[in-house]
Amino acid sequence: MEREFLRIKRLPPYVFAIVNELKYKARRRGEDIIDLGMGNPDLPTPPHIVEKLIEAAQKPHNHRYSASRGITKLREAICNWYKRRYDVDLDPETEAIVTIGAKEGLSHLALAIIRPGDVALVPTPTYPIHAYSMVIAGGDLRSIPLSKGDDLFDSLVRAVKHTWPVPEVLLLSFPHNPTTLVVDKDFFRKVIEFAKEHNIYVIHDFAYADLTFDGYTPPSIMEIEGAKDVAVEMFSLSKSYSMAGWRVGFVVGNKDLVGALAKLKSYYDYGIFQPIQIAAIVALNGPQDCVKEIVETYRKRRDVLVDGLNRMGWKVEKPKGTMFVWAEIPDEFKKMGSLEFSKFLLKECKVAVSPGVGFGYNGDDFVRFALVENEQRIRQALRGMRQVLGGSH
Repeated sequence: MEREFLRIKRLPPYVFAIVNELKYKARRRGEDIIDLGMGNPDLPTPPHIVEKLIEAAQKPHNHRYSASRGITKLREAICNWYKRRYDVDLDPETEAIVTIGAKEGLSHLALAIIRPGDVALVPTPTYPIHAYSMVIAGGDLRSIPLSKGDDLFDSLVRAVKHTWPVPEVLLLSFPHNPTTLVVDKDFFRKVIEFAKEHNIYVIHDFAYADLTFDGYTPPSIMEIEGAKDVAVEMFSLSKSYSMAGWRVGFVVGNKDLVGALAKLKSYYDYGIFQPIQIAAIVALNGPQDCVKEIVETYRKRRDVLVDGLNRMGWKVEKPKGTMFVWAEIPDEFKKMGSLEFSKFLLKECKVAVSPGVGFGYNGDDFVRFALVENEQRIRQALRGMRQVLGGSH
């Protein structure tokens, strides 16, 4: 029996899978591929967090079903974290919920609040789940082109003026994956004012809150007066604490949105394995030196990669945030498009990157490097690229 599954039909082929398959085949042939593709942190989780997990896992009462919205002490730790960092007051009962990573939180939030046909505004290029959580939920996805030099707020205003019906949801994420663009508090101030004026909910993915460099400190949208009237912010422990596989995130802010997510999740899951939640409390409440060390590691890798690319004539600016470098394809290779250029780098240079088109139609002139190999391996990647690309610049 064959039947079309409507939600699945609305999802395009996963572009990154093409490069991944070529990478796996090359490795099976014995080739040494330097993988700067997926943003999968290679740094170990700090030892004090791991030790807490082990201790908690040895207690049988922690093996039972947990709480769908997160245990009370973790929600309190989340709110205390916001108070310490941003001087934002949050109610752990109504304004904070634990999620199984940011992707799960966003996907279920979209399912909870989007009605079929509701318009959702999302910048492009963007991290795929930002756009496709809205598509899966039955929303009508509209894109805001995002590029360096544009005034993003002006682009947002134009997008709303040319959209009918008026958007229900605006999804943002700064520091931004993949473009690495950053914003200031004044940008969020204008966004909140605009959202209130047009009755638009704002979702801000703050996954790279800590991964910033050169003195730049990103604002939380929750710092803006009145943000809780229209906005939620989501965070994940994946990058800051190198806990990607642990799947711990949270959503804070507007009571109605948090409440809708809590109700939906109460049907879907019983929460994260409790020892992981207990270890997450230690991560948020404990010493933050480990975060600084993780960030410094990424900064050094960024400098090695960007300096090396520039020396070979591939002009790239140093990003102020994220664990990525968003590099415009050199002019002589641009006509290939990002997918073919990514295949070319894999075949000729033994370097895997993410094709920009996988993040949206206007990302096709770029590739994204993830800083997930050590400095020595990055230098090896640069040598491979210099041999192939160096002479043509």
